[in-house]
Amino acid sequence: MSKESMIIGRNSVTEALRAGRSISKIYLAAGNQAPALERIRELAGERGILIENVPPKVLHRLAPDERHQGVVAMAAAIDFADLTDVLADVEAKEEVPFLVLLDGIEDVHNLGAIIRTAECAGVHAVLVPKRRSAPLNETVGKTSAGAIEYMPIVPVGNSTQLLKKLKKRGFWIIGADMDGTVDYFHSSLTEPIVLVIGSEGRGMSRLVKETCDVLVQIPMFGHVNSLNASVAAALLIYEAVRQRQAVTQP
Repeated sequence: MSKESMIIGRNSVTEALRAGRSISKIYLAAGNQAPALERIRELAGERGILIENVPPKVLHRLAPDERHQGVVAMAAAIDFADLTDVLADVEAKEEVPFLVLLDGIEDVHNLGAIIRTAECAGVHAVLVPKRRSAPLNETVGKTSAGAIEYMPIVPVGNSTQLLKKLKKRGFWIIGADMDGTVDYFHSSLTEPIVLVIGSEGRGMSRLVKETCDVLVQIPMFGHVNSLNASVAAALLIYEAVRQRQAVTQP
């Protein structure tokens, strides 16, 4: 990402402000007094962030392909997380680690949707390869509905090497695959896990697939034999949540 990026849309800008994101300026539609925009004015004022009231055509020019909803913020690129710090945090909270690795997700809307689901479900970090991945741009931030401000995003150089290191630390590597040998709801997801979601078309890369301990599938009963990557990720993530809650609750 560049040194400065755009955050587009009311919800995304509001969450960025609440999360303390470094924002240099906010462009607001002049004359628009919608409650959500007034709330953004209030939050920005509390932090001393410059607000510029502009005609709608300026917002259209800044975000020509997006529904800006009357607001665009200029912000610093997201701060990536360090996996060592993430895992130390998890250990301090005495929680069971739950990581999601996105192996080749190239659609920005899928990437944003998965980050949103992961944040809602309490996933500890989303691991994103530096290569073969959708850019973490303003569209991802908007699709995530602000979740990108709270979810630790860990950049990964070599996915296979990282997975092997995590296996040595006791993690189970669970790969989602159409040819998986186990239905996802019959797999055990209560241990420290890395859930691997492959790309929309090709699935997981060969080396990553070979590194997985278990390949799970989502049963298909219709004429279409695959799900959108973000939908598949949501099913698997919340199955892990269900199993973990069943273990911890009396």
